Amino acid sequence: MTIKKKIINDPVFGFITIPNNFLYKLIQHPVLQRLNRIRQMGLAFYVYPGAQHTRLHHSIGAMYLMDEAIKVLRAKGHEITDDEATGALACILLHDVGHGPFSHALEHTLTNGIHHEEFSLSLMNYLNKEFKGDLDICISIFKNGYPKKFLHQLVSGQLDVDRLDYLRRDSFFTGVTEGNIGSARIIKMLDLKNDKLVVEAKGIYSIENFLTSRRLMYWQVYLHKTAVAAEKMLIKALMRAKELASKGNNLFASPALQYFLEKNIDKAYFEKNPEEVLLHFVKLDDNDIWSALKVWAEHEDIVLSKLSDCLVNRKLFKIEITNEALSPSQIQKHIKTYMDEFGIDEQGASYFCSSDVICTNMYNEADDSIDILYNDGVIKDISEASDMLNIQLLSKKVEKHYFSYLKIIPPNT
Repeated sequence: MTIKKKIINDPVFGFITIPNNFLYKLIQHPVLQRLNRIRQMGLAFYVYPGAQHTRLHHSIGAMYLMDEAIKVLRAKGHEITDDEATGALACILLHDVGHGPFSHALEHTLTNGIHHEEFSLSLMNYLNKEFKGDLDICISIFKNGYPKKFLHQLVSGQLDVDRLDYLRRDSFFTGVTEGNIGSARIIKMLDLKNDKLVVEAKGIYSIENFLTSRRLMYWQVYLHKTAVAAEKMLIKALMRAKELASKGNNLFASPALQYFLEKNIDKAYFEKNPEEVLLHFVKLDDNDIWSALKVWAEHEDIVLSKLSDCLVNRKLFKIEITNEALSPSQIQKHIKTYMDEFGIDEQGASYFCSSDVICTNMYNEADDSIDILYNDGVIKDISEASDMLNIQLLSKKVEKHYFSYLKIIPPNT
């Protein structure tokens, strides 16, 4: 039987060929097509208007890079069967399938601490029943249970194809050139030693660029203070909606969103009712949230309407970055202002400000090192091998205190 190869024109990598019919069927599945309705970068478009690409877009790009990595490793004499290759490609296609709309905002509100990876695994198991066990290898790789451990490293590790795609893609769509890493060269330099991914020594400079770019992208894009402020507002709006729903208020919402507003979906509930939760989860995307916010902007509850209107019309919280957290008395001053301005109680006023600490460490060799392979067979961690990078600086945990708040504009200004 001849296999008609499907081709996708991708603005980052050019023409991407879908390797086989099974992967095409997977991409066509409604569970994966849902990612076409979820932006990869959440609310970052408030800062970078071009950041409109979707999670499906990213997943297909990561699949392309996985395919390239498998070709490179096979060319260097490492055996990867066709079933293993399909399993790894399916795994990277599905690795983000458990993301909800505005992923982290959702994890903090509607699904009460259930990590997106738990949803991804549950959805893989759900699809595996439909595909009659064809995702067995994919699931084993995802859970790091497959004997060839390097396949899991390619899906989730310091140098995984997930990161190699999203840094290139997010850099392209935001216009932040610092994130434009040499993904093709890094993949060409990959090899295996003792079932572990290594990078040939001549690829050191590409790895140095990758680690530096990742750090710049985090502070310049992913943790940009305006994007953080917008996310805090969305979290507060969803929390207020959930609070009102729990008190019996009938809020406008799609059936899927209504389900998450009215029920307390935590880990215990999910474990008890996995199919029920997943059924509603796969119907939830960015559109559910936006349509609700547009209607909530005119709700009689001043807190919900104000937060929703500000999100819809980009009147975002002001945000300040400080070395130390604001004192409770300083926060209380803001809360008092909102109580007076809107004639609401302290609890309602607290929705208009948010205090948080954000931290990141870009490289942790204890977590999963990047190993450099020399011609004589010696392997060194990048922190040892690099003569240019200050790995101590890169691996240092950076903490920043954020205080975001609704700025009250006095009349006649």
